[in-house]
Amino acid sequence: MKPAPFLYHRPANLADALSLLRAHGSAAKPLAGGQSLGPMLNMRLARPGHLVDLNDLIELDSVRVTDSFVEIGALTRHHRLANAPEVRRSLPLLSAAAATIGHYAIRQRGTIGGSLAHADPAAQLPLIAVTLGASLVIAGPEGTREVAASDFLQSIMTVDLRDGELITALRFPLPVGGLWAFEYFSRRHGDFALVSVALSFARDEEGKIDALRIGLGGVETVPLRLPEIEARMQGRPADETTIRDLAAAVAATIAPEDSEQVPAVYRRELAETLVVRAFQSALNREEGA
Repeated sequence: MKPAPFLYHRPANLADALSLLRAHGSAAKPLAGGQSLGPMLNMRLARPGHLVDLNDLIELDSVRVTDSFVEIGALTRHHRLANAPEVRRSLPLLSAAAATIGHYAIRQRGTIGGSLAHADPAAQLPLIAVTLGASLVIAGPEGTREVAASDFLQSIMTVDLRDGELITALRFPLPVGGLWAFEYFSRRHGDFALVSVALSFARDEEGKIDALRIGLGGVETVPLRLPEIEARMQGRPADETTIRDLAAAVAATIAPEDSEQVPAVYRRELAETLVVRAFQSALNREEGA
């Protein structure tokens, strides 16, 4: 199939883009990498009257590191997230997750802002944003606002983005734990994960768990962060008993949808296995440092 008819706009800067989105309201759709929107247009699942191409907004393709946060422009491509030295140093969990997205061609075009706006609950970047406590900078007719990723992502492909608004950046707070891992399972290479696990933590002077953050994707309608479990693991030794307890607690907490294709019990078992694998991977990375 081919897209339904639309008017195409290519603004030269952010102000022009916001003006177009404000003028056309719900009839306008922004185009960034097009890796999700393109197929939706072709299948006529999306029928915007106006398509606002953002690809000349080079000011939104940026990475800025400060003492307290890393700000990533919304038009920054997955490939840059996976390979930029400043992202690898400051946010290695984000870098590792970005490297697993789709295939090389997709990573060359897909953007971090587009991934958050599309809000697929199995996607890597929304999961990392929630796990690391990122916030989104959103520009619109009433100015600029900042909203936590956990509040922005409301349900499957449903976000806190109003008519005329545009994501301009994501801000990831620093510092984060020195140990991290990202694990996922998909049927085929390049597919969305059935379950994915992201974790970050540090170890105190006695080697015990500190500042644990753990998130899961693909198990509910939005990526989950599990602060109650994080708090229960605080101060525990990073040993096999703790890892097994953590994995069991995660499996007992999540409530995945049941289906014939992927039964809920399978997702729970998969989540438990991936938590163990992720924690062990983080510890192995520490030993190899």
